[in-house]
Amino acid sequence: MTQAMHQVLVVEDERDIRNILRALLETEHYRCIEAETAARGEIEARSHKPDLILVDLGLPDGNGVDLIRRIRAWSPVPIIVLSARTMEEQKIAALDAGADDYITKPFSTPELLARVRAALRRNVRNSDQTPLLRLGAIQIDLTRRESRGPQGELRLTPLEYRVLESLARHTGLIVRQAQLIREVWGPERQGDTGSLRVCIKNLRAKIEPDPRRPKYLVTEAGLGYRLRAD
Repeated sequence: MTQAMHQVLVVEDERDIRNILRALLETEHYRCIEAETAARGEIEARSHKPDLILVDLGLPDGNGVDLIRRIRAWSPVPIIVLSARTMEEQKIAALDAGADDYITKPFSTPELLARVRAALRRNVRNSDQTPLLRLGAIQIDLTRRESRGPQGELRLTPLEYRVLESLARHTGLIVRQAQLIREVWGPERQGDTGSLRVCIKNLRAKIEPDPRRPKYLVTEAGLGYRLRAD
């Protein structure tokens, strides 16, 4: 079964470490995006909408804590700090800025990959929600990004998975169009309801028994969308 690869943004100024991280992540079938400065990291975060960000605190053009704070102002993406700084107050500052986890260099490869998997799992569920969606005869694993229907594998795009993840965090509730656009496309695309409508239409064609009469991905006129899962 084919997975839609998770994208991981690595913000790290040391090329050797970036190379190691890229090799590790690609071995686990993640797509790796790289940035060597805070400014470039923010640009890549906005343009690629990664599923997870690894951030070094000591960047040549600023403190990684400031980058975390700027990203957290518009995105709930999981952020893991990967830094040689070991003082407790530095870890606290990063976590207070919005980081989800902190790993100290030199790092253990199994631990790093386990933290990445855990952060991705947390991103697609809350305390009372499973990352496995059941929509009639369709099963969607949001963690592994795998989907199956009565005819076999369903091929959803990374963008479609991100829309489902955003809706799944509020299953049964209305999610406003503006919130979906902000979380999936980013704040700079605010107002781009056309892209959202196209994505919803494509999703319905794949998951709804009758896309013209949606049962699971429901439009709330003038407000947004509601995901009804079994």
